[in-house]
Amino acid sequence: MNPFFANPTTDPSELYRLRDGIFAVDLLTTAIVEFDVITKLAAAPGDLAAVCAMLGTARRPTDVMLTLLAANDLITKAGEKFYVSERGREHLMTGSQWCVRDYFASLQDRPVARDMARVLRTGKPANWSSADDLDNWHDAMEDENFAREFTAAMDCRGLVLAQSLAAAVAGDLSSSSRMLDIGGGSGVYACGLVHACPGLTASVLEKPPIDAIAREAIAGRGFADRVEVQVGDMLSDPLPAGFDVHLFSNVLHDWDIPEVEVLLAQSSRALPSGGTLLVHEAFLNESKTGPLPVAEYSAILMHSTQGRCYGQGEIRSFLDAADFDTVRYQDTTADRGVFIARKR
Repeated sequence: MNPFFANPTTDPSELYRLRDGIFAVDLLTTAIVEFDVITKLAAAPGDLAAVCAMLGTARRPTDVMLTLLAANDLITKAGEKFYVSERGREHLMTGSQWCVRDYFASLQDRPVARDMARVLRTGKPANWSSADDLDNWHDAMEDENFAREFTAAMDCRGLVLAQSLAAAVAGDLSSSSRMLDIGGGSGVYACGLVHACPGLTASVLEKPPIDAIAREAIAGRGFADRVEVQVGDMLSDPLPAGFDVHLFSNVLHDWDIPEVEVLLAQSSRALPSGGTLLVHEAFLNESKTGPLPVAEYSAILMHSTQGRCYGQGEIRSFLDAADFDTVRYQDTTADRGVFIARKR
């Protein structure tokens, strides 16, 4: 047993939720104070496009905002249309004797709350953690110091998530031989999967400077003989051939729908018929009204990346459009799950 993949004796999920949900209160504050969305939506229920038009906001962040409001039982959803819930009317609508908007207004000048207002209006990600000396996350990852810090953060989380992912899919990979971990960061998920699947080798596809960081991490875990690193841009370069499994682990949520469609199309072109695609993420439910920890996590993704958390129905639709059949979905751990799909 590789010591890096020994099981912890306690569950860290609540710690992950504390970290992942840290920006949710800022998005909630901005929604109910600056945009007064509850009062406006009570007067004019509508779908996502109508809400964007009413508030003057961009589609991606508004989608995240509405999901967070629904997960907190402040609005409800019927079909594609949003309505204010009784809880929202009583406690957040202007004119109610129990309205607590002023309580939240005391938080509206927090730096991240101010960021949220800009992201909602423009659709463009803000600086990472509101730091004036860093660009958005995608650009900041080209700086080696930031890339090392961020990759280390995702790597330590991945030690637990990788084991749960491997346990969920090992049976699906019993006849597979080579896996491409696309945008695989430190390689922790590739290492976890080859550890659980003795017949599997892997290659991590990453851009500089993360490729060098990944080689160090993989060697440090003792997997250099089974996990290699290739340099490439997953969005602009054709994916390398010769793999019968592709993995996107915590990748799609960093990108908006057009980029997600490009990534899945790239995978579809490179995989042989019958090849396996694994999509490992934190997913919203079919109606995109929860669960609450995932709706809260989506707020930090909306703020600092070009992406958000996607609903399970959205992912199935994306997979189908890219010529994949969904085999199944399975929950893993810490509000994450995995889609197993086959190339047609």
